[in-house]
Parts: sequence; C-alpha cells; structure tokens
Amino acid sequence: MADTQTSSAPRLGITDDGYLTDCWYLAAPSTELKAGKQHRIMMLGEPVVVGRTPAGEAFALRDICPHRLVPLSAGKQLETDGEWTLQCPYHGWRFGTDGGCKLMPSLTEDSAYDASKVKVRRYPVHEANGAVFIYIAHNPRVDAPPAVPPPDFGPLPDKPGFVIHDVFNAHMDDAVVGLMDPAHVPFVHNQWWWRPPSVGLKLKEKQFVPALRGWAIDRHQPSSNSLLYRWVFGGNVETEIIFQLPGFRWEIVSNETARLLTLTCLTPEGPKRTRITQFTWWTGAPLLRLAVPIAKPAGRKFLRQDGDMVDLQNQGMAHQKAMLWIDDIDVQAKWYQRLKREWVEARSEGREFTNPIEPRVLRWMS
Repeated sequence: MADTQTSSAPRLGITDDGYLTDCWYLAAPSTELKAGKQHRIMMLGEPVVVGRTPAGEAFALRDICPHRLVPLSAGKQLETDGEWTLQCPYHGWRFGTDGGCKLMPSLTEDSAYDASKVKVRRYPVHEANGAVFIYIAHNPRVDAPPAVPPPDFGPLPDKPGFVIHDVFNAHMDDAVVGLMDPAHVPFVHNQWWWRPPSVGLKLKEKQFVPALRGWAIDRHQPSSNSLLYRWVFGGNVETEIIFQLPGFRWEIVSNETARLLTLTCLTPEGPKRTRITQFTWWTGAPLLRLAVPIAKPAGRKFLRQDGDMVDLQNQGMAHQKAMLWIDDIDVQAKWYQRLKREWVEARSEGREFTNPIEPRVLRWMS
C-alpha cells in the first residue's frame, strides 16, 4: 500500500514507488561481504554493488558502469596507485570506493580526457555488530552528509549469534504492516514452542510511546505462553519492542543476568519484493547457545508463515486495493503511514522531522 499522496511541489524523501529516501537500509550481514569480493543487490529498485576490499573496507556503489552500462559487480578488485579499485570487466575502467574513476586503460598519454571527472554513485556505508547498512540519499548527485546518523540499537556484541532471512512478495509497506500486526499471531503462528493452540485468545493491553522516528511498547513481561523465553532466561524477564523508520523493528528481552536483542530489517528490493533479515544477539543466557539449533529453524518457519500469508493477501490485492483497518489492532499500521507522511513533508519543507505519535494504550484480543 504505497503512499499515494500527491502535491504540485516536488516531494523529497520518497520515491515514486513509495520508498523513503535520505534513510539508512540494511545492505547485508557482514559475513556476506568477503574480502576482495563483491556482489549485486537490489535496493529501492536500483542495482547496487556491495563488497569488501582486501584491506577489509566495506563499500557500496551503483552497479552500472557509465561507459557501456555493464555491471561493475561482474568485475574484479585491483590495486591502483595504492588504493583498491573495482575494475569493469568490459573495458577495464577502474573505480575507487569513493565512486571516482581512477583509470581508463584505453587513454593515451597525451589524451586530454580527464578520467577523474567520471564517477559512479557512491553510497555511504556503516558497519557495526556484524551488519552493513547503506544510506540512500534522495538526490543521487549530491554528496552531502547523511541527513540522519546510522541506526543505533544500543550495546551489542561484535557479531550476532545467528542470522535468518526471507523474501516477501510484497511492497515494503505491506511487509511492515504485516510483521507488526498484533492480532494475527494465534492464527498464523500456532506452534508448541511459541503459542499452543490450546491457549486461546487473551486480552492484551500495552502502553505505546513515541520513539526516535517511530514508537515503542514500554517494558513489560512477555506473553506467559512464550516457552522459549522461560527456558532460556528463567524468571523476572522483561521485553521492550521498538519500531523505527524506514523499516527496523527490534525486541529486547532481558533480566538481571542476560540480554537478548532480535532485530528485523526490511530492505525494499522492488515493487513486489522485500528482503527480510533478522539478527539475534545476546549476552549471558548460556542456554541460548544450546537453543540455537531449535531457535534458528523456528525463526525461519515463523518468517515463512508471514511470507505465506503475504502470498495469500496478494490474491485479494489483485482485485482490490483498499483494506478495512480498525482500531486498536490497526493503529500501528496507521502510525506507520503517518510517520512516512511526516518524513516526506519534513524533507520537502527543509525542516526537522517531528514525531506525530502520542502515548496511547492499545487493547486487543490475541
């Protein structure tokens, strides 16, 4: 359900397909970027080459050589005048990690052509805690500092305990709304380890508060039927859930001796394709290491169940676009759209983003 707001004035901060710009998105887990290698990904409908130099530097460039439009990801990394460059496989043009052309082998020594004036788009990169994020500016020709700092999820180990991923056949808006929906759990995710069918529906009442470019559910005790939490942490467990534009959702589960953070990142690849990557970090909780053989496939199954429901939803969306949203279970979906509109208005008007969400208690049966 892409944002279809129209205006006579140019809109900044969003693409025609409804993807937010001037934002950070997850590019890949760090382990997917091998030294001296690169590969092609799609982000917001655009081809991007992400890689890591032999020196260990992560980089991201537009995956199109401006000469004959061959993907740079098909080339190889070579050293040029003391810096690592990515060589196009067609004519050998070499581009630095800053996007500038460092060499055109076909030029003669007396050529007046200045190769350094040729550039490909460079995407700012931030790597931390085993995840690589890239910044997508609205204007690809402006090399200004990012409008917002890289995402910060608090203190984390250097590497995640495990990572899972899936691809939803959905616009990012629909993927976000589906993943945050609070009322589908007992119908879509009935498993013995999470929520046995015998539990039935229970009243949920949660305090929501505004957070940085998003909202949070105040710290609370997790559902009494979350068996995995009880096995791993024991008693006195609290959880906190946070959502932040453009598509980060993380849950912190902790007690006096342990802390677990599960981060779900949504990366729009194209109009009906959204990559879902989920990282899990923890400190303490030694039993969690033993639970990984169960938790990792369980997490994959959990995501795939949501993906299967998206496929079913697409059958209806082929004939009808409008959805019937009701309070309180669809309030978060409405908040997401309000946050997007505010982001676009703030970027278009050249002002600071103002979070439009106010504290509120939401109640539903689940």
